[in-house]
Amino acid sequence: MLRVMSKARGNLTCEFLVTALKAAAEPTRLRILALLGAGELNVKDLTRILGQSQPRLSRHLKLLADAGLVERAREGSWVYFRLPLAADNLAHSLLADLDREDPVLARDCLRLDAVKREREAAAQEYFETQAGNWDRIRALHVAEAEVEAVMRSALGAAPIDLLVDVGTGTGRILELFADKFTRGLGFDLSTAMLAYARPKLDRAGVAHAQVRHGDIYDLPLADETADVVVMHQILHYLSDPARAIGEAARLLVPGGKLLIVDFAPHAQEFLRETHRHERLGFETATVSQWLADAGLSVDTVSALAPDAIDGVDRLTVSLWLARRPPLPDAPLKSRASLERTA
Repeated sequence: MLRVMSKARGNLTCEFLVTALKAAAEPTRLRILALLGAGELNVKDLTRILGQSQPRLSRHLKLLADAGLVERAREGSWVYFRLPLAADNLAHSLLADLDREDPVLARDCLRLDAVKREREAAAQEYFETQAGNWDRIRALHVAEAEVEAVMRSALGAAPIDLLVDVGTGTGRILELFADKFTRGLGFDLSTAMLAYARPKLDRAGVAHAQVRHGDIYDLPLADETADVVVMHQILHYLSDPARAIGEAARLLVPGGKLLIVDFAPHAQEFLRETHRHERLGFETATVSQWLADAGLSVDTVSALAPDAIDGVDRLTVSLWLARRPPLPDAPLKSRASLERTA
């Protein structure tokens, strides 16, 4: 079933508006909206901040969700709640007029900051246990700054309505392109990585992006939704890269771009044995065929090959930029953002 994520201004029915306003016109529910305006939270977080029972808060959240003022998303055993991403959603309009100096709201914000600090500390601990592994891999290829510069150059200066980052990890790609897109969505199966990415994006001030739990082979977005999809260093973890590329291509609007960054073929077996890499790099011909099978045409291919150090071969990073053909004689325009729900 498809549902519109937000209703455009000037296009609200009386029934919708009355339902939404009734849902918001209650002190606890308005406090919930104010808290979600600062980021995604689960019911446990809200019980700690608001000092109310889980069943009571669950009822409030259901009313807000039924009214279209908040969205819910399951991540493993947790359910996260958030405001709709679209800036023209009624919830954002209601919050714009709230007095943030109100004593009740100010106290809620202090408690929210404490909860976020605890969550961030736990996520940071997880990240630090993995950092040594990633640092070892990074030492084998050119600097990330060089890769990122080529990525930004590849996508060009054109503004992006919706950018989707598949396998978002720490959310770095959303941060990298934050100045280019109006809305950003990152998907990852690892709830631990999502827990790390959220506060990281908060600190970077990337309020117009969200990270969500999602299966790379079955992303919860409608066809022709995204202007740009990025797959950064994710294909080598997958058992079926071609299928993942096909799923990414499905999301693209006519004329939309898919940017893939991954390794060229190499012989670093320890990456398979120790770091769960399914593939030891990809031939350009293979990736190009997968892109063609997905209905995309290859625009550019780049290769960043580092120098050998102490006689040890290092990894070459390859970048493929592909495009979905535009409609004949039609302007390139994103469709309304839709979300597929069960």
